[in-house]
Amino acid sequence: MTHGCHTGVGVTPFGKHLERSIVSLAIEALQIALGDSGLPKGRLQACYFANALAPVLFGDSSVGQNVTAAAGLDGIPVVNVENACTSGSTAFYLARNAILAGECDVALVLGAEKMCVPGFGLINSGASELDTQLGLVTPASFALRARRHMHEFGTTLEQLAAVTVKSRRHAALNPLAQMRQEESLAQVLASPPIADPLTRSQCCPVADGAAALILASADVARGCARAVPVAASILTSGLYQHSQDLVRWETDYRSASLAYEKAGIGPEDLDLVECHDAFTISEILHYEALGLCAPGDGGAFVEAGHASLGGGCRSMYQAAC
Repeated sequence: MTHGCHTGVGVTPFGKHLERSIVSLAIEALQIALGDSGLPKGRLQACYFANALAPVLFGDSSVGQNVTAAAGLDGIPVVNVENACTSGSTAFYLARNAILAGECDVALVLGAEKMCVPGFGLINSGASELDTQLGLVTPASFALRARRHMHEFGTTLEQLAAVTVKSRRHAALNPLAQMRQEESLAQVLASPPIADPLTRSQCCPVADGAAALILASADVARGCARAVPVAASILTSGLYQHSQDLVRWETDYRSASLAYEKAGIGPEDLDLVECHDAFTISEILHYEALGLCAPGDGGAFVEAGHASLGGGCRSMYQAAC
């Protein structure tokens, strides 16, 4: 089967870059990815540009075209993708599908965001939705998930905070990370409250940054030293005919199951997992949906160190067999 392959990646440092434009951040990531892939700029045949906030902040709905123009990428199709927190993964999905369909054999996936804008307040992405009108803005909605998980499964405040402790420890090893100062459990729990039980250290900050990925067909990738095949890429949407389960993201469970099936592997085969972790409870819910642990065991999973670098996720499966 022709998979499509990563051939190069590029990431800028994340943080406050008040003097930088979103275009300059995106071009930096693009240049790093090109250098990593060894492919010339002229080999790129399509661009899928992911961004969620530029239309809100700058009134610009065609940032991808601005980036490709500034980068000297003439004549290639540019698709701007806005899909909230899944904008980047959606752009990846579309680019890979274009390669598998034979529409191109080298595609650029590029995401950039500029959130640190002086004078700009909170983002209200759903003012017309009943949940928002009732006060369930993003931190509050995740706080509800956390409280429900604590109620159903006995998850503790310390287990929630352990996600931040682990993530800060990992970030201290990454020069591109924004939050590189380690924090103890006590520090996480003592940080200012945002929405009970979540403290500030358990909520994502805003940041500026960009990332780029070059995808290629298997034929092109054979000439690239760092090509990595992509076994599966799945995109789903929620089911809206049923009431929402606060501690089980149905889309997570369904997407993970489809991805494992398509790739021909199971969670016990994974060597590395990167979770969306806007709030500590979201990472715990992802552990469970991905099958890394049983539903309800996400707090114990991170507390035991299984989510840490060198953690014992695989040994857990071996012990259970």
